[in-house]
Amino acid sequence: MLGFLVRRLASAIPVLFVVSVVSFILISLVPGDVTAEIAGADSTPEQRAEIRERLGLDRPILVRAALWYGRLAQGDLGQSYLLNRSVTDAVLERLPITLSLAGIALVLAITLGMLLGILAAVRHNTLVDQAAMSVALFGLSIPDFWLGLLLISLFAVGLGWLPTGGYVSPFEDFFGWARSMALPSLTLALTQMGVIARMTRSSMLDVMGQDYIRTARAKGMRARTVIFRHALRNALVPIVTVIGVMTGVLLGGAVVIEAVFSLPGVGRLIIGAIQRRDFPIIQGGLLITAATFVFVNIIVDLAYGWLDPRVRHGKR
Repeated sequence: MLGFLVRRLASAIPVLFVVSVVSFILISLVPGDVTAEIAGADSTPEQRAEIRERLGLDRPILVRAALWYGRLAQGDLGQSYLLNRSVTDAVLERLPITLSLAGIALVLAITLGMLLGILAAVRHNTLVDQAAMSVALFGLSIPDFWLGLLLISLFAVGLGWLPTGGYVSPFEDFFGWARSMALPSLTLALTQMGVIARMTRSSMLDVMGQDYIRTARAKGMRARTVIFRHALRNALVPIVTVIGVMTGVLLGGAVVIEAVFSLPGVGRLIIGAIQRRDFPIIQGGLLITAATFVFVNIIVDLAYGWLDPRVRHGKR
């Protein structure tokens, strides 16, 4: 398992390098001038030129890239142009909010999706199967921002059970934090649980048709034991693979949900930086988000190798 982990960590390095290169190039091509944000609309061309020289924006792109990678090798993501603080501090301050949002949504999506998928597989070709898959299809089809507004209208405005938006730190008020994260997490989860449900159903149907499942049933084992101990364990391999991909989808979807529910996460930080041309924040935010996604996928790969030993021994 250690060798398997080392191989996965080694493969993550070129991925992060490509992400950093592509993001640096694309950001450098974005039109606009951050010096106008810093100096103000009434600033003179000379004042803007002075700021551009001080920030190094007048240098060729290759020189700026070399300087940025040099700082990155020392663990320094640079300074924000507009926040007057380091990029690392600004991003890491908001990262827990985004990770908690995506993490809670992932747990909910896995739980609800697998329950629907198992139920549909066990009750195959019945009304229960059709109803479960209809719910899954609804989740896949509905836009997350529209669902978020719908849930706000129902649970916040109509019933008054939950807040319409905002964020409360769990260290200040855990119950308040849970209430502030309930609707955003549920919104993200409902739009992604359909993927898990459909994959679980398909994988379970494939496994439950195998000879060893029929043998277990013929021996008189309880249906619950056959489903959860024998069938589900072997059906988890493709489901775990989907979960790894879904993590990136949830991190991307968190950007929209943070805007809908006014959550001060990394997504809103990056969007604000794009609007104000704060390039160091954009670069650092994208790189840390990509590193988080890669790290989660390494964990998924480890789980994949644990479920299927052929993977970690390089036989597949």
